[in-house]
Amino acid sequence: MLKDKLATKTSHVRIWILCLILFLSVVAYADRSILSISGSAIKDEFGLSAIQLGLILSAFSWAYVIGQIPGGLFLDRFGAKKVYGVTLALWSVSTIAMGFVGEFSSGMTGALILMFGLRFLLGLIEAPSFPANARVVIMWFPGAERGRASSLFSSAQYFAVAIFSPLSAWLVSRHGWEWPFFVLGGIGVLAVFVWATYMREPRNHPGVSENEFRHIVEGGALVDIDSAKTLKERPALSKAMFKKLLTNRMLWCAYLGQYCIIALSYFFITWFPIYLVQARGMNIMDAGLATIAPALFGFLGGISGGYISDKLLARGWSVSWARKAPYIVGMLMAASLILAAVIPSNVGIIAIMSFAFFGKGVAAGAGTWTVISDTAPKEAVGLAGAIFNGIGNIAGFTTPLLFGIIVGLTGSYSIGLVFVGAHCVIAAVLFLFVMGPIERVGEEQQENHQGFEKQGKEDGIKAI
Repeated sequence: MLKDKLATKTSHVRIWILCLILFLSVVAYADRSILSISGSAIKDEFGLSAIQLGLILSAFSWAYVIGQIPGGLFLDRFGAKKVYGVTLALWSVSTIAMGFVGEFSSGMTGALILMFGLRFLLGLIEAPSFPANARVVIMWFPGAERGRASSLFSSAQYFAVAIFSPLSAWLVSRHGWEWPFFVLGGIGVLAVFVWATYMREPRNHPGVSENEFRHIVEGGALVDIDSAKTLKERPALSKAMFKKLLTNRMLWCAYLGQYCIIALSYFFITWFPIYLVQARGMNIMDAGLATIAPALFGFLGGISGGYISDKLLARGWSVSWARKAPYIVGMLMAASLILAAVIPSNVGIIAIMSFAFFGKGVAAGAGTWTVISDTAPKEAVGLAGAIFNGIGNIAGFTTPLLFGIIVGLTGSYSIGLVFVGAHCVIAAVLFLFVMGPIERVGEEQQENHQGFEKQGKEDGIKAI
């Protein structure tokens, strides 16, 4: 009876899968950011210097970049469900363990070593999370829907800030710095069971109707990339594949485009509030509130970018221009943040930053993870996403460092703003003049071997 029912209705399981990876992405962002909320109380309790606290804060980013390629290899070898489930459990335990540092350390040195080690471990464990999100999108979503799907999980940072930053601040003020780690780690542990229960391949998910499965398959989703047979028969990744991923001009433009996007993100979460206080004369509370509007507009831009990109594709635009056009326009909009250097009023500063981060959101929603979903070699989806995310996240420690050096040497935040805005212009130029056509790497060899996407379509239609 259930089979007959599913044959005559259209289910929407892929939407629930997207909600699940969005939720996991929000938890991941919250886990990596809550240290900034608890940082002042931790510094006071253990007598840490600003440099020592900065060392702990940097541990995640270094490890996150280091762990990208190993994480991508694990994804291609074991699939998204297993790797995501195991790493989610481990990073949740690591988060909970941070709350017990005071119980197991004796003095400042012991706390410093334990906290640095746990944050470094968190970065390594979380490394496969976003490449896994991209892999799930490739598996579950037709090409015409990938822009919207990718833009949603890419916007997780805004949800994390809006939801968990106030919650974490309340927990610290009421119960102590340990409690944000306990609560978020506990949420992660519960999420492991939800993931294990609900996540399946499209072909094997009991809730997927024949209509939805046909829609997914005929739209070009790689429905079988995580099947036991595919994972078992997948050839070992060769030096030639690494070379292909590291020498392809189109992919390098995507990698550098992601670097520029993340440079803007880290400017916003590190130096922007400091700029408002030191250069614009705001108090700390006003500076904190001033970040809400750009964050909100960044989220709206992210959703808009994915929607616009998919709509252009549906109206007959090529994949190349449906992805590139919103990215280029969005990054040129984001370059307007340079105007903050000459705008006299603080209201004007927030307005131009909101406009700029809306543009940044449009670019991220249309042209970052979506491009990797459209172009990654079918036999190395995880590795391609890992390289993309690893190179992009180098900006997580270079941008704050270089901005600080510029301000320190010149005494001018205006020059620092030009430095950040230059990333936007460079990225737009790369996508417009250097990138070339957006196409799946290795597609030209499709006639010489049995491709995953073509086989997925044929097997799926036969199954129907």
